[in-house]
Amino acid sequence: MNRFLIIDGLNLVRRIHAAQPDENDVNGLPERVTSACRKLMAKHQPTHVALVWDGDAISWRKQLYQDYKKGRKPMPTALSDALPNLKEHLAQRGFHSIDANAEADDVIATLASKTVKAKGEALIISTDKGFTQLLGPGISLWDYFNQRQITIEDREQQLGVDRSQFIDYLAMAGDSGNKIPGIPGIGPKSACELLKTFRTLANVYASLDKIGAKQAKKLEAGRPMARLSYKLVQLQTDIPLNTRLANFRAEQPTQA
Repeated sequence: MNRFLIIDGLNLVRRIHAAQPDENDVNGLPERVTSACRKLMAKHQPTHVALVWDGDAISWRKQLYQDYKKGRKPMPTALSDALPNLKEHLAQRGFHSIDANAEADDVIATLASKTVKAKGEALIISTDKGFTQLLGPGISLWDYFNQRQITIEDREQQLGVDRSQFIDYLAMAGDSGNKIPGIPGIGPKSACELLKTFRTLANVYASLDKIGAKQAKKLEAGRPMARLSYKLVQLQTDIPLNTRLANFRAEQPTQA
């Protein structure tokens, strides 16, 4: 059975780079990233491996909502300039890349979903908990830096809702890390309480007459933002991929 190791490239590299005291020092980065990839290969024994990278195009999420990910610290210039050589260095050692048109997240989600449909297993290497919406039979998420699996149960405990409610919860409460707005005036606590009572976002809006007038007014006013946030949070699993799985068959990494 195929096991596809799908590495969130910038998630891995930026955290490895951030551990260096000088953000302009990228000289040792290729070997440090290569070492991390080799450790992942040794631990998980995949049949296929790929690093997926963000592209330069404006993402559909940014086009839909201009403030998406607004205020995030930009990538250090030295790191950005070093990426082409880093990718080439990795490819020469058996770790090939996929460059997304815009965001890597949807490409990663598509790769994982297609792998499972083809009766394989997908292991996503990332600390981005947004991937927990994909978790289920055949798809798992691994935190390289803490050497642990990120589980659905972890996410349920963190958010205080059931796995089937992740997207509905974020549509209401928002996601500050990605600047996803949610419904103004409806925070995490209120979102949890509403979902415990009504189970789904659709049921919440079908039951406004059973909710206190003040909160119902916020929900009604925030309906467009809830709809927008739901779209922003949801990963796409059908992005066109102009590549074949065979291109990422795991090689015995070279020492060159």
